[in-house]
Amino acid sequence: MSGSGAPIKIGVSSCLLGEKVRYDGGHKHDPYLTGVLGRFFSFVPVCPEVECGMTTPREAMRLEGDPEQPRLMTHRTRVDKTEQMLAFCRAKVEQLAYEDLCGFVFKKGSPSSGLFRVKVYREGMPPVSGSGLFAAAVARRFPQLPMEEEGRLNDPVLRENFIERVFAFRRWKDFLAEEPDLGKLVQFHTCQKLLIMSHSTQLYRELGALVAKGRELPLAELLERYQELYMKALELHATAKKQTNVLMHIMGYFKKQLSAEEKQELLQLIGQYHDGLVPLVVPVTLLRHYVGKYHEEYLRQQVYLAPHPAELMLRNHV
Repeated sequence: MSGSGAPIKIGVSSCLLGEKVRYDGGHKHDPYLTGVLGRFFSFVPVCPEVECGMTTPREAMRLEGDPEQPRLMTHRTRVDKTEQMLAFCRAKVEQLAYEDLCGFVFKKGSPSSGLFRVKVYREGMPPVSGSGLFAAAVARRFPQLPMEEEGRLNDPVLRENFIERVFAFRRWKDFLAEEPDLGKLVQFHTCQKLLIMSHSTQLYRELGALVAKGRELPLAELLERYQELYMKALELHATAKKQTNVLMHIMGYFKKQLSAEEKQELLQLIGQYHDGLVPLVVPVTLLRHYVGKYHEEYLRQQVYLAPHPAELMLRNHV
């Protein structure tokens, strides 16, 4: 849920929701999307082929030519559908600008909706990797929007990164909706600090410097720069090494309160996490316990300790 209580909206390729819109008349229903993420997100379905006027079923298509500006060709009859699709893309991305999306899950391999490694065929040469025409249009129009393919969500690291970014983008949008000023930005940044640090110490420092010099920039430019760096930081993967650094940083807040035995236990758990023996949720749970027990207010407001609903079980993998 967002701060406003409404479900967080993400765009999804229609076939992944079980809609029979594929070229063969079938679907590619993804149970994780509808069953798990559907409890927290509301979906805005898009099928570029059907919405641009193609029939179901229809002839299979593929991308051909220059991978930077590929043509969309029907496989057997060799009809060029590029302009029909691009006209739809131009209109659709402007329509989506009003949907308040916080993420998008695309269908892998699709000549319209594939985000990565979509085959682009060239005469007499092996195919190269490109992006589907619609996915590329969305990426151009919304450069900070968290985007992923359904197949890659099976990877726990990629899944956690994508969902964390979706919730982060929602928090940022909620912040922007509350008449932001520099003081509120300082407050927002303070709460995100450890989360950002777990992804990139370099961008953590850059964001800190940006906020510190906030008075030197017009507010609109400051917020734009912050959004760009914030989402860029979260796109980088939070590795075990980076997470361990943050966990040790948090532990430093309790050096006066914890007994020798408690410190030893916590260090052991952090070490076991670092070595891949226990999931991140184990040391984080103990740290959260100490935050409550010792009323550590700075840590209590840190998004890092609960960046997404526990029910998604994203920090439970080793």
